[in-house]
Amino acid sequence: MEDWRAWTVKAAEWGMDYRARLRELPVRPPVSPGEIAAQIAQSPPEIAEPFEQIFADFERTIAPGMTHWQHPRFFAYFPSNSAPASLVAEHLVNAIGAVCMLWQTSPAATELETKAIDWLRQAFGLPDAFKGCIQDTASTATLAAVLVMRERALNFTGNSAGLSAAPRLRIYCSAEAHTSIDRAVWFSGIGGDNLVRIPIKGPLRGADPDALRELIAADIAADFKPAGIIANVGATGVGATDPVADLAAITREHDLYLHVDAAWAGAAMICPEFRPLWAGAEQADSIVVNAHKWLGAQTHCSAHFVRDPASLVRTLAARPDYLHTLGHDEVVNYSEWGIPLGRQFRALKLWFVLRAYGLEGLRTMIRNHVAWSRALCEKLRAAPAFEIITEPMYSLFSFRYAPSGASDLDALNLRLVEAVNADGRIYLTQTRVDGAVAIRFQVGQFECTEADVMSAQNVITEIAARL
Repeated sequence: MEDWRAWTVKAAEWGMDYRARLRELPVRPPVSPGEIAAQIAQSPPEIAEPFEQIFADFERTIAPGMTHWQHPRFFAYFPSNSAPASLVAEHLVNAIGAVCMLWQTSPAATELETKAIDWLRQAFGLPDAFKGCIQDTASTATLAAVLVMRERALNFTGNSAGLSAAPRLRIYCSAEAHTSIDRAVWFSGIGGDNLVRIPIKGPLRGADPDALRELIAADIAADFKPAGIIANVGATGVGATDPVADLAAITREHDLYLHVDAAWAGAAMICPEFRPLWAGAEQADSIVVNAHKWLGAQTHCSAHFVRDPASLVRTLAARPDYLHTLGHDEVVNYSEWGIPLGRQFRALKLWFVLRAYGLEGLRTMIRNHVAWSRALCEKLRAAPAFEIITEPMYSLFSFRYAPSGASDLDALNLRLVEAVNADGRIYLTQTRVDGAVAIRFQVGQFECTEADVMSAQNVITEIAARL
């Protein structure tokens, strides 16, 4: 055990040293496919190897091949933050090694989860009718929501009777919605052909409520059974945000279930000035916000709020005798609120983060990220041969390099993204807007500075000029 104490200390020190030198590293490693695998033994060892050798191989082979998500110039995808306070909490969680599926398998984990989720509810300004739990990812929360939509529409007979004789259900979402919604509809058995895409309109690229009403009316006339609507608040592509209040009104007209996917942008709702962007979310049946994106909690930590926990539990819970908590029928068992039975102690990192930085500290970070992103957008707008494709939504905007005389802007911009990422100083990704390639830029890494963000202009314009 003393050897393991030393290695645990060494691992923690390595982690702190790694975080301290991140700015010196390329954000994306300069490696080719298969290069890492070629350095790893073909077969497992028959006898134990010295831990010194294992750790040395990690430092020599694995660490240099990692993309550095905690790098302050990681501007691709969305952040997957691991704030220092969260990292400390994860050390403790890993040391305890509990499986927190039932109240009795870790009472403190269950009760802290209840309190930490309620802290977030208050921070977002949501009504106290919402309860919640921590899922691993927004994909899981969305799948759970779609399963509840299915069961509710079928009077809770789908799990028992199957779908073969059931009415053909319909789920509605914007054309900008994340592919996790497609997957949820596949996995639920509803089928991808029954996911109906709502046309978008307006500068927020949100779902058109009038078009949705027409789609629902046509489906009812064709003997389909509408089951639910999934609304975007800050969709992945360019931050598209639906008119949630208008969609909520439609769900009431047709007795449908409304799930709000605010996986990334929901974190911004700790700032009251951003809440008008999700007006109507308080009327939803469920909401998901990833605390592991913009709030600093280490992945996996998705806050899943539900207005009616009983419907969620009725859809997902299985209760064999060996999972009963004898004498305590009133306790909450969060394994009944999600897909997996086994659950990690995820609430500790959220509790640590909320206490270590406070809501005001987190608000300041988010406000800075939004301001810096908008400032960079204006710099690129003023730069020769660049055009802004979508205006900033929270801290995300998209742009395109469009020099005069270029014949294939899509190919040129894909080359620019790859050249920027190969350079290593910053990391970007691409999307498509109305069918054309655009380059995404988002600010969200927990420890980035204004200088980190502003440095991106020089990198982008310098590399573009070489093309």
